[in-house]
Amino acid sequence: MLVTNGVYATGGRVVFGAMTNRVVVDKAITVASVNGPLATTIQGNQLGGLKFGDAAIRCVYLTNGAALTGFSLNTGATRALGDAVKERCGGGVWCESATATVSNCVISGNVAHHFGAGVFSGTLYNSRVISNVAYQGGGVASNSVFSSAFIANQAAGAGGGAFASSLFNSTIVANTANAGSGAYLSALTNCVSYYNIGGAGANYASSTLGYCCTTPAAAGIGNITNAPGFANTNGWADLRLQSNSPSINAGNNAYVTSSTDLDGNPRIAGGTVDMGAYEFQSPSSALSYAWAQQYGLPTDGSADFADTDNEGMDNWQEWRSGTVPTNAASALRIATVTNAPVGLNVSWDSVSSRSYWLERGGDLGTAPTFQTIATNIPGVTG
Repeated sequence: MLVTNGVYATGGRVVFGAMTNRVVVDKAITVASVNGPLATTIQGNQLGGLKFGDAAIRCVYLTNGAALTGFSLNTGATRALGDAVKERCGGGVWCESATATVSNCVISGNVAHHFGAGVFSGTLYNSRVISNVAYQGGGVASNSVFSSAFIANQAAGAGGGAFASSLFNSTIVANTANAGSGAYLSALTNCVSYYNIGGAGANYASSTLGYCCTTPAAAGIGNITNAPGFANTNGWADLRLQSNSPSINAGNNAYVTSSTDLDGNPRIAGGTVDMGAYEFQSPSSALSYAWAQQYGLPTDGSADFADTDNEGMDNWQEWRSGTVPTNAASALRIATVTNAPVGLNVSWDSVSSRSYWLERGGDLGTAPTFQTIATNIPGVTG
């Protein structure tokens, strides 16, 4: 279903209790604007003072399997009474389940009495979630999120940007809450959560992080604390990455499930995904910039395949192996092969951030050359 340009700010329908929705999508169809969020707006209704109440209107209700793409959604609100989930969550969008999807939307200035002022439940792609306010999860709550930006959302309780959600390749800045201003009770992967304000755990709290740019240091593999290197932090005008950003090539491709970034550009450029919502499109180096900068290596590509410590592995191989490119004693190589009662005992230098597999081959002239002996062998330091 295609929707033409305009501001849609009249009418409404109740689905649950006494909560009115400006737009109700109660069939598994896609509702898309013709010319995107700058040209097409769905407005809810907020009341004076507390903004909540029986006359409040949520922007959109989405049923299972429904999709909404290419809208601005603003000034939506929920009731202060009624069902805690169905009537008091999701001022911008309320989704029946994770099978309801929202993409290419700008979701701003919405309020929810309970959870998820911007979006509650559902799956969010390539969207901007800005200046929404809720008790928990100012931006989103109970969502899966991909390649999206969360800016200046607020929660009186926890999770200014996100609450109880899973976020991938997203950027979370300038959000506020009493706890976990960036994210609370959430899982962040390939994300940037930085410059969030106030409360316990400004950038994250009670959350798991992997391959993220954040501070303070987070437990988990691949996290960095370097400033993300945004193009323009003045008013958060441009959250794209500068050409020397440590977030370039610093993510993990295994967790990439969407093909484009927030600009609609290819999600992976240069071989490895970046951290955050935007992919830098012309990296000079194939290395993780944060990793190269950590060891004083240039990020112009000149050091990618150089053997800096002269131990037989180039820097790209050292990065992939998790070894130290400036220490000749740190390399992926077999240390010993000795006889044992049940065969051979093979030892090699490993690192705790990698897992390994072992193969054998008795005749390099036959196919297949190698046979797998063991996989998913966890590395240990030393």
